[in-house]
Amino acid sequence: MANLSTWVLYALLSAFFAALTAIFAKAGLKDVNSDLATAVRTAVVLLITWGIVLYRGHGKEVGGLSRSNWLFLILSAIATGLSWLFYYRALQMGKVSEVSVIDKGSIVFTILLSFVFLREPLTLRVMLAAILIFAGMLVLVWK
Repeated sequence: MANLSTWVLYALLSAFFAALTAIFAKAGLKDVNSDLATAVRTAVVLLITWGIVLYRGHGKEVGGLSRSNWLFLILSAIATGLSWLFYYRALQMGKVSEVSVIDKGSIVFTILLSFVFLREPLTLRVMLAAILIFAGMLVLVWK
């Protein structure tokens, strides 16, 4: 298992690239259907990720995926696709700073769902963080 600093670095890089995603997407959505833009984005992500998998020699591991792996990866893909479609539609219609903040409200949903489905602990610290995230989201989008 990776040490704390490694996963934190990856999480920070994820957050940084998610921010770039929002900025680039908003710029790229000008005069473009949001569904088409999402399809282009998805195709590029598909090529990049399969390129990485094949380059690293992990392509042969596909046969070792269990039914459970397939089920949850497919459900995750469906959720990702729906998230991207709604996100791009919202970006096209709203301000990127407000849309991205609401999108990050997914953290609150994730905390609750991880407690319900994965039995992860819902400590006072985690609940306080969720409340603060939700409050911050409200402050930023309040008109």
